[in-house]
Amino acid sequence: MELGRKYLPRIADDQLSEALKTSGAVQIKGPKWCGKTATGERHSKSQLYLQDPDKSADLLALADAKPSLLLEGEAPRLIDEWQMAPQLWDAVRFAVDHSSARGRFILTGSSTPSVQPAHSGVGRISSLTMRTMSLFEAGDSSGSVSLSSLFDQETAVAAISDLEIDDLAFVLCRGGWPEAVTEVDSKLALRYAFNYVDGLIDADVSRIDDVFRNATRMRFLMRSYARNVSSRASIETIREDMQEDKASLSSTTIVDYLDALSRSYVIEDLAAWNPALRSKTAVRTSPTRHFTDPSIAVATLRISPEKLLQDFETFGLLFESLCVHDLRVYAGAIDGDVFQYRDKTDLETDAVVTLRDGRWAAIEVKLGSRQIDEGARHLIALEQRVDSKKMGKPSFLMVLTGTKSAYRRDDGVLVVPLGCLKP
Repeated sequence: MELGRKYLPRIADDQLSEALKTSGAVQIKGPKWCGKTATGERHSKSQLYLQDPDKSADLLALADAKPSLLLEGEAPRLIDEWQMAPQLWDAVRFAVDHSSARGRFILTGSSTPSVQPAHSGVGRISSLTMRTMSLFEAGDSSGSVSLSSLFDQETAVAAISDLEIDDLAFVLCRGGWPEAVTEVDSKLALRYAFNYVDGLIDADVSRIDDVFRNATRMRFLMRSYARNVSSRASIETIREDMQEDKASLSSTTIVDYLDALSRSYVIEDLAAWNPALRSKTAVRTSPTRHFTDPSIAVATLRISPEKLLQDFETFGLLFESLCVHDLRVYAGAIDGDVFQYRDKTDLETDAVVTLRDGRWAAIEVKLGSRQIDEGARHLIALEQRVDSKKMGKPSFLMVLTGTKSAYRRDDGVLVVPLGCLKP
C-alpha cells in the first residue's frame, strides 16, 4: 500500500468510517482523480488494484474464472476500479450475504459499468459519493461558519473570509483535485484540470463501455455544456449552441454523450426541489447544469484566472457552480441533499439544502455585494410561498457570496462568504 503521498483529511473519511461500521461493504463512487483510492487506502488493510498494468490481465482473467479468490485478504479489503470486472460486485454481495461481519470491503470506481450486476446490493453494499475537495478541505475556507450549526439554529454569525476576489478566481480554475490542491507551484496547479479534460476526451469516455465517441464532437459538446453551466439549458438549447462550433449532433446522440459523461461522474446536474406550496404554483422540474468540479468547465473553455476576472458574467455562473459543489460536499456530511427551485412565476433559488429529518434551508448565490439585496428578496419570497404547515419553516435563509464578511441582516437573512463555510 502506497501511503507516501501527502494526504489531506477528507470529509469522506468520517463518512466512510461510519459506513464501514454499518455495512458489509461500501462503494465509493465519484470522478477520477478526486481521491477515492487514497481515502480507500487509509481505511483498508489489504488492496486489490485492477488497473495495475503488471497484473491487470491476470486479475481480470481470474475475475472471470473464480472472482472469490480476488476477495481474499485482510479486511477491510480495497477493490480499486471494481467496474473493470463487474462480476466482483456480485461476488462481494454474496460474500457479505454469508457473513455477519461489517466493514469487509471497500469498492472504488470512476464510472458506472455498462453491464449491470445481477443484484443491486441493497442492504449489503452501501454507497458513498465522493467529490473533489471543497474549499474547506483544501484549506481555502476558514470554516468559521458551520452549515450544521446553522441548521441547529446558531444565531451568532460573524466572520471574515481570507479570500480576495482574485483568490476565488484561482481556486475556481484550480479545482478541488487533490494533486492540484497540494501542488506548491500555482502555474502547475492550474494544469491539472486541463490534463483531466484532455485525458477524458481522448480516451476515458470511450473506455467506460467500449463505444466509440468522436473526441472532437465530445469536446464541442463539453464546451457547450460549459457555456450553459448553472443554467437550465435543454438538450435542444445545447444542440443549437453547438452549431457555433459547426458541430452537427442529433438530440439522441447528445443524450448518449451526456449519459457517458454522467456515468463517468463528469457532469452532475442539480435536480429540482418540489415542496408543498401555499398556492397552486407549478414547479419547473428542469435540472440545473453542472460539472462535478467547475474547473472542468474552466478547462473546457480554456479560461485563466486573469480572463475570469475580466468577464464577471461568466465568473458569476462558475462561482454558482463552485458553491453548489461545496454545498453538496457539506450537505453530504450532515445527511443532507441539495436541490434548486424555480416555479412558473420564475421565482428561483439557486440551492435548497434538505436534511433527512425534514429540515430545509434556501440559499441564493451572489458573487458580489450589489446583488445581495436581490438575493434576500428572492429567499423571503420563497419562504412565503412554501406551505410551512407541511414543510416547516426554513432553518435559515442565506445569501452565499464571494465577499468578505459574514453577518445576519435585519430581515434575518444570512450573508456568508463561501470562504467561511464548512459542514
